[in-house]
Amino acid sequence: MANARFDVVALGELLIDFTENGRSGQGNPLFEANPGGAPCNVLAMLTKLGWRCAFVGKVGKDMFGRQLAAATGEAGICMDHLVFDQEVRTTLAFVHTLPGGDRDFSFYRSPGADMMLTEQELPLEVIAGCRIFHFGTLSMTHPGVRAATCRAVACAKQGGALISFDPNLRPPLWQSLEEARTQISYGLAHCDILKIADNELEFMTGETDFGKGAAMLRQRYPNIRLLNVTAGAEGSHAFYEGLRVFVPACKKGGVVETTGAGDTFCACVLGFVLEHGLKGLAEGQLAEMLGFANTAAYLVTTKKGAIRAMPTPQQVRQCLG
Repeated sequence: MANARFDVVALGELLIDFTENGRSGQGNPLFEANPGGAPCNVLAMLTKLGWRCAFVGKVGKDMFGRQLAAATGEAGICMDHLVFDQEVRTTLAFVHTLPGGDRDFSFYRSPGADMMLTEQELPLEVIAGCRIFHFGTLSMTHPGVRAATCRAVACAKQGGALISFDPNLRPPLWQSLEEARTQISYGLAHCDILKIADNELEFMTGETDFGKGAAMLRQRYPNIRLLNVTAGAEGSHAFYEGLRVFVPACKKGGVVETTGAGDTFCACVLGFVLEHGLKGLAEGQLAEMLGFANTAAYLVTTKKGAIRAMPTPQQVRQCLG
């Protein structure tokens, strides 16, 4: 694995997040077209950390697809394996910012180009040669792209990669919540590294107690070696072997919106694993990992969007003090 071409390969959605940006002189709402999509958000932060990253996915052959290809390429992500769909348009998400910075999403994806990725379009050699393969569940909502995702996971595993999974639950995109549970269970059963939000942990276990919920997942899915639970403005928890570590969130004010915060956190964890591995981690190392990830996640919330809002390692360390 030392000679892997890419440190991290991610597969999934690449879309435009239209975020609210005031009103026009006529009183109409204005929206800023921010490049986004959870897997590429993760890769954008990883490239800021100095890791080699590649994306696998599909956009429409339209103005938004071209904008996304340019923005992600500028971020340093290898986009050689981005496919342009000739007929289906790029997925769009309109983001309504709630008080406190949280969000409500309206997706235009019936269908969206990211759903059209097929097994035949996968760069299997690239996937098999990476150190970490990362995915979520937006590439599991429909049969075709689900088959492509499962093929990619199997290929990465066969190549010796660690598997990283983030459920990234978006209920409006599923035909039923039971189907969402089924596909999240697939991800949980195949990952080595799990980043899961507090609401997703409750969704999958029925538990609001993080310790009990994490214990349930670890019992059901013993393949999970590092389990991180994010709790928004409260902070994050790491569960590793017999250790449980909690680090409070960075709270310095100035939150604009929270798009990309969880993805930024996830990227920092993956960067830590690339540097330190998954064997013999100590409590202090886990605390350091969470502190850095929490701070980076905070910094991205002080700007709109995600891919172009990722902080540098120097900015994170400066904020940590």
